Amino acid sequence: MRTSGIALAIAALSISQASFAQSTVIDCGKLLDVKAGIWRENVSITVENRQIKSVGPIVSGENHIDLRNYACLPGLIDMHVHLTDETKPQVEQFRAALTLDPADLAFRSIKLAERTLMAGFTTVRDLGASDGLNISLKRAIENGDVIGPRMFTAGKSIATTGGHADPSNGLNRKLRSSLGQPGPENGVINGIESAREAIRSRYQEGADLIKITATAGVLSQAASGDNTQFSDEELQAIIATAKDYGFRVAAHAHGNEGIKRALRAGIDSIEHGTYMDDEAIELFKKKGAWYVPTISAGKFVADKAKINDYYSPLVQPKAAAIGPRIQSTFARAYKAGVKIAFGTDAGVFPHGDNAKEFTYMVEAGMSPLAAIRSATISAADLLNQSQRLGQLETGFAADLIAVKGDPLKDVKVLEQVQFVMKDGKVFKKTP
Repeated sequence: MRTSGIALAIAALSISQASFAQSTVIDCGKLLDVKAGIWRENVSITVENRQIKSVGPIVSGENHIDLRNYACLPGLIDMHVHLTDETKPQVEQFRAALTLDPADLAFRSIKLAERTLMAGFTTVRDLGASDGLNISLKRAIENGDVIGPRMFTAGKSIATTGGHADPSNGLNRKLRSSLGQPGPENGVINGIESAREAIRSRYQEGADLIKITATAGVLSQAASGDNTQFSDEELQAIIATAKDYGFRVAAHAHGNEGIKRALRAGIDSIEHGTYMDDEAIELFKKKGAWYVPTISAGKFVADKAKINDYYSPLVQPKAAAIGPRIQSTFARAYKAGVKIAFGTDAGVFPHGDNAKEFTYMVEAGMSPLAAIRSATISAADLLNQSQRLGQLETGFAADLIAVKGDPLKDVKVLEQVQFVMKDGKVFKKTP
């Protein structure tokens, strides 16, 4: 009886492995070689075990996925999202904060993750959520319980007391007293030792990278949108400890001094970068740091700032001042040769509209090819995933999208993705 059970288990495992190893062939009318910057015509991609097994000329065969009337590209990568929430008018935002539990937000994030994947973004870097929601969402996607992009998560963003990402901001004295002062475990630090402790807490909770808020921000309930919020010593402690644990570090930063402090300390990427000056631009280049612009978020908050009561009285003037500047800052940085990785800050605006960022980048002077590279090979480089993501080549993850038209001539076609494959599984089929 026991022998029979073992035999059945072995047989079941063999069937499972055989099924997993089955090949899928996709025939593309043209395929973008993002590294060479050229279209390859009539290409077949063979996928096996979630990876690209081969790329070559179309060969006849049955049961191929027919994309011969489409243009194929690598799955897109958004380096700055917040998948567990979406900005709402202030009244709704405050109501949600007072009435919803973390479980409510977790269930709501399911549709946001799916919407992002269906827009062609097969990988994202999630830069901050409370209550471990982004880490749990990542695990649910990896386990196949939720449909969504591959996630690299920062866990809880790290702030200073009262700084952007301090979860007690905006609460009255009574509520703050009842909840207690947030500490390193909650992503709030003051001084070198608590800075180190916050990094170790992110490691403990299962984060993939570190996100800090080096300056004030737009949507936090605080007066400034750009003041500097970490000392040089705190930044050095954060980055040194992060390196000990194998983390890369991203810094939310609008203000010029905060940007430069973070760059001098060895930050890997600056998000937003609104008020960077020429000295900051030179520091980017000297240090080899990446700039993640998030023009989409800037445009969205600038538009909403014109609507009475959409934002609170603290937030509205910051949105009106900071939002309109990001696109022109991006233009200066790109022209000067700063390394650019694609990122939108989706969650500040509706998830699924991520590809609008391509149009804003091209409007500011970037070529369509360079914009696509920023969301493929450049983003993969910043993720330390250059040997696995961002290209349609042998040995890479089988992440593929298809569109009608030529995005090198009209980058807006990326806003209408027709086909999505992630890890060799089709999630969106052509009409």
